[in-house]
Formats: sequence, structure tokens, C-alpha cells
Amino acid sequence: MAANTHDVIMLFGDSITQGGWVPGGFAQRLATDYVRKLDVISRGLSGYQTNWAIPMFEQIFAVQHQQRHVPKVQLLTIWFGANDAAPLPNRQHVPRDQYKENLKHLVNMVKSPTSPYYSPCTRIILITPPPVNSHQRQDRDFDTTKSYAEVVKELGTTLQVPVADVWTAMWDGSGQDERALEKFLYDGLHLNQAGYEVVYDLIVNIIEEKYPEIHYDRLEMVFPPYVLCSLFYPPVFTDLGHLSGTGQTSRLIRTILHWSSKRQLFEGRT
Repeated sequence: MAANTHDVIMLFGDSITQGGWVPGGFAQRLATDYVRKLDVISRGLSGYQTNWAIPMFEQIFAVQHQQRHVPKVQLLTIWFGANDAAPLPNRQHVPRDQYKENLKHLVNMVKSPTSPYYSPCTRIILITPPPVNSHQRQDRDFDTTKSYAEVVKELGTTLQVPVADVWTAMWDGSGQDERALEKFLYDGLHLNQAGYEVVYDLIVNIIEEKYPEIHYDRLEMVFPPYVLCSLFYPPVFTDLGHLSGTGQTSRLIRTILHWSSKRQLFEGRT
């Protein structure tokens, strides 16, 4: 089992989140940006809608008494709706009002002080479902999916949670031409590399504007750069005897303390 050294970005959603590790996917790009700073973990569940997501989130997200023993979730993205908006009689369908309540419940699980999952250090980004191209995908409806995207934006305003408006960005990027959405969607529903680039850009912009303290350019690496270690070769973290009584000892200790203090970047880290 890996030791608890890196806090995390958690991506929670359906197959579109699950697919975020493809070359150029948003998960892959975030992991590259945050290498040695925050780990990016995906909890994308293909085929899921919000009714099914809630009991899974209860297993995925640590309750309060467990949180001190596991990596802290510094950023959580919640991205559902593509399946909730599936028309009846599709069993994935979740009525629009229920979808709204389910998303609200997921957010409040993390943000409400009375919730057993309350995590005051966790920042949240809601993501709208993308538009669908019904010319490519006959089991989805363009206008219905649009109405579910509107729910996410309304809820973000109500709960004061930033929203990555993927629906609008892709619709505008296609020239508001449904057929032209194939630029972003390889099958009318799931994203290709160009689609994931839109998502990535929206998320990074939100981090920059709303959560700048965890932007990758503002975070130190968890462990010191190798050049600091190389200054004290042979290995200094296992045997300091050869430095005893020298000025190098105090310099090494200051360096170690500096990097140890940088790991206290986030609230609750002890």
C-alpha cells in the first residue's frame, strides 16, 4: 500500500470521466501538470447516472474519522448528466428534478458540516454534460441534454460552486451546428481529444480564477528536487554520520526542514 505522501485531485463521473485517461484526455493532462505535487485519481464509472453514483460515492469518499489517515482530496470534480438525460424507457434515465437533487446531495455530502463526509479542504467543480449529436447518436436527445446542462449551471449558482460549462463551450465551438459537434464527439456522446481539450481548459481556468492556491504553478513538489539530494552525496537521508560536527549538517537540516514545511501547504496537514 502506498504511503500517505501526496494529496489528490479526484475526478468523479461516468464514462466520459472514465475515458479521461486516453492520450490527450483531461485526466492525463492534469496528472502531468500536477506530477510530484498532487496525485490525480479517476473514479469514472461507465454507464452510471446520479442515482447509482451516490451509493458509490459513499464508498469512494472517506468519512471524517478516516480522513486523517488517507490523502486529502484537494479538488473534486463531479461530472454526471450524459446518462441521466437518456430518454425513457432507457433505464439510465433520471428525471430532471431528481438529477438536480442528486447533484445537490453529492455536493452537500462534502460541503455540509453536518455530513459524515464533510471535508472543509475539498474544493469542488461541477461539470455540465456535453451537448449530444443526435445525428451520430440516436439514443440521446439534443434539447433534453441541454436542459440537464442548465440544471448544473443553476445549481452551481445556488450552491456557490464553480461550473465548467462544457455544453456551452462545445456548442459555441461547433458554430452552434449540431452536426459540427463531431469535431468534439467521436460517437455523438463521448469525447475525442479535441473535446477533452475543451474540458481541460475550462477546469484549469477555474482553478486559476477560483482556487489559485492549488494551481500547479503555485505548488511546491512534495519531495525535494534531486539536485538538493546530490549536494550531500553519499546518501544523506540514511547516514548523516560523515557530516557530524560540520557546517554541512546544519545546512542539510535547514534544507530538510524547508521541504518538510512546504508539505504543510494545505489545511489540516500535520
